[in-house]
Amino acid sequence: MALESCILKDLIRRYEGANFVVERRLHAQMKDMMPEELTVDQFKMLRYLNYSGRCTPSELSDIFCVGKSSITAIVTRLSDKGLISRMPEESDRRIINLVLTEEGKRLCDLMEEQVEAMLAGYMNLFDEQEALTFIATFEKLARVMSET
Repeated sequence: MALESCILKDLIRRYEGANFVVERRLHAQMKDMMPEELTVDQFKMLRYLNYSGRCTPSELSDIFCVGKSSITAIVTRLSDKGLISRMPEESDRRIINLVLTEEGKRLCDLMEEQVEAMLAGYMNLFDEQEALTFIATFEKLARVMSET
């Protein structure tokens, strides 16, 4: 069942307004937490690698919706800082996997604690049912967007 046009427009306006504030505020707070040598985008890629264990630059490009040349630049910076390693795939040496170094894992774990504490401060403003409903709805939006 489709939403009425006027309701849909109002929901879109409300979503965009809230999303703008949330994204900007979270980005600013994360930026303040970052060590000098790390940008928020670099941290997000380290965080993704920490969760996934390994991935290719092409996968990062797809996941972060960033051009391959931009990914190459970020990967090079992270590699130069000793935070990630490029590992050739054993079955096909043309394929390069990216993995966190021990220093990358250490930094990621340290930053993860700070980010979790910051986000917990916001999530604790909701009761349990509100938090579960919010996350389920947000995950549904992520799934729908990933499938299109």
